[in-house]
Amino acid sequence: MENTNMPKKSPFSLQVDLSKFEKATDEEKRQQDVMSESTTFFKDGMRKLMKNPLAVASIIVLVLIIGTIIIAPMVVPYSYSDIISVGGKRDKTAKNLAPFTYSKKEQSYMDETGEKLFPHIMGTDSMCRDYFIRVVYGTRISLVVGLFASILVLIIGVFYGSVSGYFGGRADLIMMRVVDIIYSLPDMLIIILLSVVLNETLSNTQNPIIKTLGTNMVSIFIVFGLLYWVGMARLVRGEILKIKSNEYILAAKAVGAPSGRIIRTHVIPNCLSVIIITTALQIPSAIFTESFLSFVGMGVKAPMPSLGSLANAAREGLQSYPLQLVFPSVTIVLIVLAFNLLGDGLRDAFDPKLRR
Repeated sequence: MENTNMPKKSPFSLQVDLSKFEKATDEEKRQQDVMSESTTFFKDGMRKLMKNPLAVASIIVLVLIIGTIIIAPMVVPYSYSDIISVGGKRDKTAKNLAPFTYSKKEQSYMDETGEKLFPHIMGTDSMCRDYFIRVVYGTRISLVVGLFASILVLIIGVFYGSVSGYFGGRADLIMMRVVDIIYSLPDMLIIILLSVVLNETLSNTQNPIIKTLGTNMVSIFIVFGLLYWVGMARLVRGEILKIKSNEYILAAKAVGAPSGRIIRTHVIPNCLSVIIITTALQIPSAIFTESFLSFVGMGVKAPMPSLGSLANAAREGLQSYPLQLVFPSVTIVLIVLAFNLLGDGLRDAFDPKLRR
């Protein structure tokens, strides 16, 4: 329907003929509202992440693993350090059992009493301890180390990199030279030296955490806090060097906003993609490092298990009991692969350069 209130277009004019346009109906307006639904950076990234099948599968695997290590110790009646007992007496014959099998004493006890004992899901080790619960606690240690390292990297790296990149000049020059020095330090050598020093210093400590984990794990945590944040700091600094010259940063400076507020409210949120991706990829790196150190005897203190120490102990009976090496190795592979695939999915979803 032509609108008579619109001015007529001159035949020699290059302007748009308004008489050929009609007002949008209410239905078209509602459709436009639905089509242009606003969203946040995080929601948009999570929607793209959920469309990645490998990332979704990784999340499912990690949820299952985390759920298992939380629920299993509440259900399984065995401890990671106790020798299996039958009727209140230790069963020293339950050595290197196959999965879902019982020892002779356990079988005789069930035949006599009619009581059903909890099965050994992954069998037992050479010390007559339930192997499943030891793998569960070893997975706990590996995940705690990975999460602890990622939190340290997140806090120290973001703070250091944001200060260095935002202020620039001489401060940036000095801070980056410190990063270069830290990059040159061999982390394995420092862990060994710290373990020797802490073993002498903390040998008589009464702290329950140190007594349980041992000085080797304490030295690993210290090295994570001292060395592993430099990669995050460099990435955050590079992003901030590009961000701080934008107009909204100059506008915030012009109205007198303090530097801390500008970094907190304008700079860091625009670096979220790099921060999320680097933090997610740091977890498998830390888990692999801890597993390797435990494999060579620099991990947790016995009898506390770790996936690396379990794999190391299984080497002696590799030909006779290969499953004792398969279970912790497969767990390490699943955790590291899941975190790596999740990190790749987060990169594809949150990195503005890769988003379509």
